Amino acid sequence: MGAIVITGSTRGIGFGLAGAFLARGCSVVVSGRTQGAVDEAWAKLGAEPSRLIGVPCDVTSAADLQALWERATEAFGSVDVWINNAGTCNAARAFADLDASEVTNVIDTNMRGAMLGSHVAVRGLLRQGRGKLFNMEGWGSRGEWSRGLTAYGATKRALRYFTDALVRETRDTPIQVGTLSPGMVATDLLISSWEHGLPENWLRMKWLFHFVIDPPEPVCGWLAEEVLGNRITGAHYTWMSPLRLLSRFFRPYYWRRNVFAGTALERIGT
Repeated sequence: MGAIVITGSTRGIGFGLAGAFLARGCSVVVSGRTQGAVDEAWAKLGAEPSRLIGVPCDVTSAADLQALWERATEAFGSVDVWINNAGTCNAARAFADLDASEVTNVIDTNMRGAMLGSHVAVRGLLRQGRGKLFNMEGWGSRGEWSRGLTAYGATKRALRYFTDALVRETRDTPIQVGTLSPGMVATDLLISSWEHGLPENWLRMKWLFHFVIDPPEPVCGWLAEEVLGNRITGAHYTWMSPLRLLSRFFRPYYWRRNVFAGTALERIGT
């Protein structure tokens, strides 16, 4: 069995996915921008060295991404799954109030990183004659809009178009291309984007988060199962389906819970 390669997997959803795949007996390659972050994630995952390696990788660099592929194949012989997970979000503020560097960072990481990663992965998977590529969706992929998330949402909307187009290009090949949609997961990235945004933007969305936000473990476990069982191209695996969301409105637990207890978001507006 080849490797599961996950970009941006030293924390958040990527880290959760790495743990979920390892728990299912897979060999995993974790990556992040710095060697220190990679080493820390590798130690926390605690897997046998024969099933886990860490590789520093800046997803805005084509050379780094190619090196990530090569390290994965050197260690495990092939790549079974490549997941473009690396992403970032702007502070939840009006687009005009963002610093230009913040806009550039969101575009570079979310869109440029995913396209360059896909370029490396598709070429490599085609050479192998098999394998799967998944891009990570987010708020905006299906046209959702929220105040303060214009830049982030636009990149995710573009990523859905890009992935659908890539599905069409590769439909007659032996590889599968699709998307993963984890919904809203309680990670430091999500907390930071709202913490540094306008308080009124957070307060408008706070009520909904009682119903849609989940811890990483169940979400990542479900996504890992879907990825491993996938046999088709063009699949869109969505954790927070309309039915799942609707059912939560009728369950008292989701009205009472406080998913941000102990975080900076709990204090906003109080």
